Amino acid sequence: MTAIIYNFNRSAEGGSVDETERLFSALGRYTSAELLELLYVGEEPGFFELMRGLFGLSDESRLILQNFLADMPAHSMTVAIDREGRCILTPDASPQQANPRKGIAH
Repeated sequence: MTAIIYNFNRSAEGGSVDETERLFSALGRYTSAELLELLYVGEEPGFFELMRGLFGLSDESRLILQNFLADMPAHSMTVAIDREGRCILTPDASPQQANPRKGIAH
């Protein structure tokens, strides 16, 4: 699936028609549950800033972060910002985790 968030090559004519077509197209591609979930998540404070930050990472950094998060069981990490402004993700210490990893994202 390809999503165009910002299309700088749009003509000024028919802009609202294009947006309406995109919305109706999305209604046809996703279930109502998926659309409601997207609406719910999108209303969380800071959601769009977080997404902009993730998409601002290099492909390599984003992949590292994605793999780190995918490997972690739900609710098993803490996040802190160090004195240098780095975001530190640390797995919670638990007996179930034999090989904890630590990641730093700038």
